[in-house]
Amino acid sequence: MRLSASPRSISLNFALIGLMIFASWWGSHVSPSYAQDDGAAAPAAAPAEAPAGGDSPAAAPPPADHEGAATGQHTSYLGWIIESSGWIGAVLLVISIYFVAKVFQQSMEIRIQNIAPPELIAECEELLKARDYAGIYRKVKEDESTLGNLLTAGLTELQYGLPEAREAMDIAHEVKIANMEKNIAMLAVIGTLGPMIGLLGTLKGMIASFSVIALSDTQLKASEVAGGISEALILTFEGVGVSVPAIYFYALLKNRITTYNAEAMLMADLFIRRLNTMYRGNAGGKGGDEAQASS
Repeated sequence: MRLSASPRSISLNFALIGLMIFASWWGSHVSPSYAQDDGAAAPAAAPAEAPAGGDSPAAAPPPADHEGAATGQHTSYLGWIIESSGWIGAVLLVISIYFVAKVFQQSMEIRIQNIAPPELIAECEELLKARDYAGIYRKVKEDESTLGNLLTAGLTELQYGLPEAREAMDIAHEVKIANMEKNIAMLAVIGTLGPMIGLLGTLKGMIASFSVIALSDTQLKASEVAGGISEALILTFEGVGVSVPAIYFYALLKNRITTYNAEAMLMADLFIRRLNTMYRGNAGGKGGDEAQASS
């Protein structure tokens, strides 16, 4: 018995794993590292005794003040990026996880084996040589590919004539393409939505930076203004970083849908023509033989 998992369930598991990784990553994004003192502070020196001559003693130099003695919390570069991204970056990360899962799922579904399998036509050709028309109908009806659906629609209407069969296949072809393009429509939405979310982060960061300048009455530090600017630039980069691959994969998968379905339609049309010719010729031959026998 062969075990198989559908692309939809695999992509769902992949998205759940990505969300778990994101949750653990977000929970430990700050790596505190505390600076330690170079050494314990030296005890205060005892006051020097006055010299016998009565001269005032020389002033002892004050103990050196080590700047590194104070402890402080430092953030790693990765933690700084996550902290600057904030909740908008979290939204973009969730969207990117969904995007990767969606691309994986559709890449598994939009394949030539699932749309126009060559082995189906080969098996139908063998049945056609044996003139097993009922076997051909059973074979294509059991097949779940696009080619099987087209042949099923064509064979159902072939009894009314070849034009009706081709029209039925055209309708089934258009419906199949519409359903497949609907499944990848979210990639186009992500491609459009990514820069908009990044722009929202850009505005948020710039507002934060200029509000510090507007509300401060003292001399500003560069770090107080640079935080909002870095947030604006990082979120813009993340939004574009999600959008560009989404647009690329949307165009790639849409081209695959068009190409593979056109190939399936061509294969189905050629087979229906051959089937109609053979069936009509066989029926005509039987009619001629019956006419000669009656005369």
